[in-house]
Amino acid sequence: MNKEEELIRKKSPVNIRNKKASFEYFFIETYTAGIVLTGTEIKSIRLGKASLVDTYCFINNREVWVKGMNISPYFYGSYNNHEAKRDRKLLLTKREIDKLESATRQTGYTIVPLLVFIDEHGRAKMDIALCKGKKEYDKRQTLKEKEDRREMDRAMKHY
Repeated sequence: MNKEEELIRKKSPVNIRNKKASFEYFFIETYTAGIVLTGTEIKSIRLGKASLVDTYCFINNREVWVKGMNISPYFYGSYNNHEAKRDRKLLLTKREIDKLESATRQTGYTIVPLLVFIDEHGRAKMDIALCKGKKEYDKRQTLKEKEDRREMDRAMKHY
């Protein structure tokens, strides 16, 4: 990810993160994908009414889908409001899909959504990562590093 892409993500009015992902997985490779949405879904995302808790991606017929993503129904939507937890298609290039498909055939690898944001053209995008699951001792190590970093920050504030 270059600096320009990072700046877009920081400037985005919407940043919906999957906070658990970095604790549960090692990120091998990240991709940015478009999301196929209906009219009321994009309105809910712009209001920040979405969640990536317990979401994952799967590949079906050379298409990448996100499962378990919750987008709350739009408050002002009428009879044509959307279903909150439906599967949503992600837009990636054929080369990226082939790479992800071959990697996920190996045991221990999965595709996890990391972040939903709005790009400079007003479109909803999702950062996804090819991940390898952490073992229990890896999780303990991650917690220890986080705690050590926090203690060093506290120590630096006292000086």
